[in-house]
Amino acid sequence: MRPNPQQLNKAAIWIICGLSGYLMISIFIWIYYDILMESFKHLDIAFFIESPENAGRAGGIKPILMSTLLILAICLAVSFPLALGTAVVLSGQFIPLGSFGRVIHQAVLVLAGVPSVVFGLFGNVLFCQYLGFGYSILSGGLTLACMILPLSIKLLEDSLRSVPSETLLSSKALGLSYYSTIFRIILPSITPQLTAAFILSIGRAMAETAALLFTSGYVMREPSSIFDSGRTLSIHIFDLSMNVSGGDRNAYLTAFTLLIGLLLVNLIGHGINRTWRYFQYGH
Repeated sequence: MRPNPQQLNKAAIWIICGLSGYLMISIFIWIYYDILMESFKHLDIAFFIESPENAGRAGGIKPILMSTLLILAICLAVSFPLALGTAVVLSGQFIPLGSFGRVIHQAVLVLAGVPSVVFGLFGNVLFCQYLGFGYSILSGGLTLACMILPLSIKLLEDSLRSVPSETLLSSKALGLSYYSTIFRIILPSITPQLTAAFILSIGRAMAETAALLFTSGYVMREPSSIFDSGRTLSIHIFDLSMNVSGGDRNAYLTAFTLLIGLLLVNLIGHGINRTWRYFQYGH
């Protein structure tokens, strides 16, 4: 009996997809295993509450954690409202834009593919030099905001386009204003997508190195304001691994801290989605 070609194609697709999935999981497990095994040998609570010493070879990462959180807070506070507003306009659900909207849409796609080092040079010229902020946490946060804007806009725009047209027609039939429709109907209905966009934005910002080298600087001291220079976790890992002899121990511990932070952000996002589903659907 000759095998059915359709069944063979289906089996081949399943095998390829399965092998690809296992390969990605294996790489993920290997990276985490390497970092966790190296970190657990030296893990100590003092590492998180002490300042760096001896160019980062000894001591902890307290000021670096503070700088990272400040830069991340500025980045998200600036980028997410702008991304949401732009996505609402570009989705075409409320305001028809025509050819102008298509031009803006293509510009966003192009910006999403621009290397981060280019954003770093742009941020250095605009925020550090032209606006006079210098190498500072504020310059780094604003540069990261510009960098993650295209990704956030695209994710939020696709989420808004997925809202059923019947929802919009129902809100219009009830006489709701655009603002009421957006904030009371549309945004609550796409809470999981909003959470996913927020998590991806945080992940992209926390792991960024090149853009911050030109804007926030290398300084390891504790920042007293957003106008002080500050070093993020990703820059600290890069510096200890590439420029500091004997810095591998603290580089692994810093990488462990960064991974744990990203994991916590994802768990919080998952919890928000589960809570939303419970109140929305009862399960």
